[in-house]
Order: sequence, then structure tokens, then C-alpha cells
Amino acid sequence: MKLWLAPGWYVGFGILLFASACATKEEQNAFVHDSTWTLQPFQKVNNANPILSAGTGLFVCPILKREVKWEEKDVFNPAAVVRKGAIYLFYRAEDTIGKFNGTSRIGLAIGTDGINFNRMFEPVLYPQEDFMKVYEWEGGLEDPRIVESEMGTYIMTYTAYDGKVARLCVASSADLLNWTKHGLVLKDKFTDQWSKSGAIVARQNGSRIVAEKINGKYWMYFGDTDLFMATSDDLIQWQPVLDESGNLKSVLKPRPGMFDSRLVESGPYALVTEHGILLLYNGMNADAGGDPDLPKGAYCSGQALFDLTDPARLIDRTKEYFLRPDQPYEIEGQVNQVCFIEGMVPFNGKWFLYYGTADSKIGVAVSKKL
Repeated sequence: MKLWLAPGWYVGFGILLFASACATKEEQNAFVHDSTWTLQPFQKVNNANPILSAGTGLFVCPILKREVKWEEKDVFNPAAVVRKGAIYLFYRAEDTIGKFNGTSRIGLAIGTDGINFNRMFEPVLYPQEDFMKVYEWEGGLEDPRIVESEMGTYIMTYTAYDGKVARLCVASSADLLNWTKHGLVLKDKFTDQWSKSGAIVARQNGSRIVAEKINGKYWMYFGDTDLFMATSDDLIQWQPVLDESGNLKSVLKPRPGMFDSRLVESGPYALVTEHGILLLYNGMNADAGGDPDLPKGAYCSGQALFDLTDPARLIDRTKEYFLRPDQPYEIEGQVNQVCFIEGMVPFNGKWFLYYGTADSKIGVAVSKKL
């Protein structure tokens, strides 16, 4: 039996031990639920959305050795960063020829108002004849997230998909155009374990989102069932945080009866605030035992707060979603009922939050709270 695990994915192993993996009712009610720490409200820019749809870009695939229409099927799940007064929007784009529902590549569009973008004709990161081909072909490269190092290097986490296993990866760039792949986040006994959606802990510095060390380490939340963590000295090489049994340590779980009853998955980077570490995340509603007021399988957005001195310790968590599918292009598409947040930037005094709609297009929501 194949089950949806995340937007755009089918997996054969499903979600195992669902009931035991979910947060208990006692855990759900253990928090104060003080909304003063949240980042909201966000308003969808409905008069402009969707701001990006499938495109007409062409490029010569270095593996197929021929020209392909690399973004003709769908574009979705974007990351964003501000550089020199412009927003660079990185997005997952699919062609129609890859045998795993199309091959994904990372495209780039640039804009100066947060709404209107001019896209580059060719992708900036994609499968090629390199050391990562074994992990990236021919499913491709998916779901980027970006922060900046203190020295100004851009760090991208992305997912490599070989058709069987999703693996979280890292790349870096000095100019956002030319990227160097650094390989897998999880290695050794975890190399073939499903992993994706890496949200690095960072702070806001003007329009920059800069990776922040805590207790001498960089931290990353990742995962798309529970959320897990990894640490790093240099933002390139990562070590998973393990529990007493030597398994990945769960730090955020699904909750029965709620919008995130089936799975939780990282949104953009995790933001250091005066209250703690703020993580905007994606939650999927279970087909049975979920939020009865939401459609089965709907992806909505929540927020969680973690301890600044212990990033693995959950302090608080919103009971309600702050973004849900309610527009036609969010309700129907490659995967129905999806708002999937993944990119967020401080720009012109506002927060711009970019999200995938039904695994088909890209939308934006704006908050004036900066």
C-alpha cells in the first residue's frame, strides 16, 4: 500500500506506528499556548497569487544530453533570500519526462517588490554527471531552503531523490548563481534513511537571515513525519542528534485530532527571537482521526517555539493553523489541498512568506509584523 508522506511524494513504507508516534493528549495540553511569541497574521496576496506557475524554460540536461523543458509541468515549494535589494526566489520545478512523476530541478526567479519575478531561463541546481548523481537521478533535486553564513556564504538545504529514498543534502554559493554540492546530511548508518526539509536555526540581521550558533554549534530541524535535529561546526558537515537508543531524536510530533495529525515537516529556517527559536512548519491532516473541519490530507501551517539554550526542547506550540488551502489553485493541482510554506524573508518592513500551492504553483502571504 502506498501512502502520501509529503507533497509530491509516494512512499511504500507509509507512516508506521502512527498512534505511538503522535503527541499524546497530555503533551498537547502541557503548554500555555501564549500567542505573543508567534509571527502573524499573514495575509495572502490573493490579487496577485499565484505569483509563479509552470514556465517555458529550456536547457540541455547534462545526463540526457538533450534539451528539456525543465519547468513545464509544475513549479512549487520555494526558498527565498534578499540580496542587494532584490528577492531571489528558488523553486522546485518539474519536467514531464522523468519516470518518477517528472525530474525536479531548482530554478531561480528575481524580483524587487516581493510579488513580481523574472525567472532565469535555465535551472541553477540540477542532477548532472557528478558524485551526487547516484542520489539525485532521476527523481531530481527538490524543496530548497536557504540561510546565509556570517561571512556571507549562502547555504542551501535540499532533497535528493533517486526514485526510492529522499535524502537531505547541502550546497553552498557565494553569489546565489553558482552552487557547490557538499553531499548528504545524514551518513553512515543513516545514509539510506528517508530525510528531507532542513531548516537551519538563524537570526534576522536587517534583510539578511544569518545562521546562528547555539552552545557553540549550528542547529537544523528536519524531517517529514516527526521532526528531528542535526548539529554542525561549519554548516557543511552535520551530525544527527540521537536519543538514548541511538536513533534520531524526535523533537516535534503529529497530534491526533488536529491539523498536523498525520505528519509535521519543517517550513523555512528556524528564527531566533526574544522568546526562543520560532519554527514555522507544515502539518498534514490525517484521513482518520484528524481535524474534522479540514479535508483529509490537507496541508496547513503551524508554529512552534523551542528553547534558546536547548533547541531540542519544545516550549510551546500553536493549537490552530495560520495558513490553510482555501483558494482554487491551492485546493486543486498535482496534489490537492496544499499550502506548503518554505521561504520567508524580511523585506521593505514586512515578512514575505512564500509557499507551494497544490504542488503546482507558488503563492505569497505578507505580514506587517517585522
